[in-house]
Formats: sequence, structure tokens, C-alpha cells
Amino acid sequence: MSPMKLHYSPTSPFVRKVSVVALETGLDSRIEPIPANVWDPSNKVADHNPLGKIPALVTEGGETLFDSPVICEYLDSLHDGLKLFPPPGGARWTALRRQALADGILDAGVLRLLENRRSESEQSAGWIARQSAAVTRGLDALEDEAEELSGPVTIGHIAIGCAVGWLEFRFGDDDWRGNRPALARWYDNFARRPSMERTVPQEAAT
Repeated sequence: MSPMKLHYSPTSPFVRKVSVVALETGLDSRIEPIPANVWDPSNKVADHNPLGKIPALVTEGGETLFDSPVICEYLDSLHDGLKLFPPPGGARWTALRRQALADGILDAGVLRLLENRRSESEQSAGWIARQSAAVTRGLDALEDEAEELSGPVTIGHIAIGCAVGWLEFRFGDDDWRGNRPALARWYDNFARRPSMERTVPQEAAT
């Protein structure tokens, strides 16, 4: 049986979330990474995901899955260890809500990044402010519950860790830690997990 194939970029926080799940579940050796540049018209990622986005995972059976929440839950179904997606009940809804919040922070952050990359004459200050405000509210919400982020690791923890890590990577001059000491302490500890240390985002070599 052929390995799973993950279409990825080394800077994508959503890809990182999948990679962390693969490492946490011991499935990383069964996944072949396939570099993908979604901005390159010749790239074939759209053959696997009609939205032209990464990550996209081709399973061992040849089925393609996207996006990161679906891929992560699929990988979690393939191992017999402690599940990152808790069984039905309160813990599951908490984990999924945290994943949604972290992914939403990333969505807003990516939109801000892309707007910043437009020529200055085309940028919308209002749009940038709107996305920045969404990130701020999301981080404030995480600070409010940071003391509750103990216990077994779930997809919620992984999504939060990847979101905060990406913000540090792309917006390192933003002082997100200043008014969020509890979240900063949690993140610094979580970032020392081997799965996080092995997946630190980095610009692709040119």
C-alpha cells in the first residue's frame, strides 16, 4: 500500500497542525510530504483540492481529504492511542470549540498578512484593522481560559499552539504576550513538546 501524501507548505499553520497530529499519533512515517506552492499556476494542488488550498491529504486508499480539521480527525482515527478528538460529550465540544477559535484567529491573521502584501495604494486600513481586532479578541478569549488548558492534549491544544506559533512567526513585532501572561506561560510550555519543536515554521529555501 502506498503512503499517504500530504500536500504542504512549510509556513502554513494549518499544515503544521496536521504535522503535529501526525507526530503525536505516531503516523508521521506513513505520510509522504509533497511541497505545494498555491500561488504557482503550474502547481497541481487544485487537482486534489478544488479550492486550491493546503493542506490536502491523499489517503493510502487514494481518497483526498481537506481541510485541516478533517485531515486531523481522519489521522486520529488511524491509531489506538489516546485520542486527540475526545469521544462525544463535553470534552469533545470544548476541544472542537478551541480548534475553531484558533483556526479563526489564523484565518484573520492570514487575511491581514495578505492585505499587508498588497501595494500600499491598494491596501485597506479598515480591513487590516478588522482582522487585527479579530485576532486580538481571539487571543483575549484564550487568555481567559488559559488556566484551563491543562490535562490530556486534544486537537484544541494543538490548534492553539500552532496559531500562537504562527503569529509569532509572521507578526513577531506584535506584543501579544504583554497582557496575556497565562497564555504566554501555557504556550511556552506547550511549544517544548517534540512535535512542536520539529514543526517550527520556516521560510522555504530559495
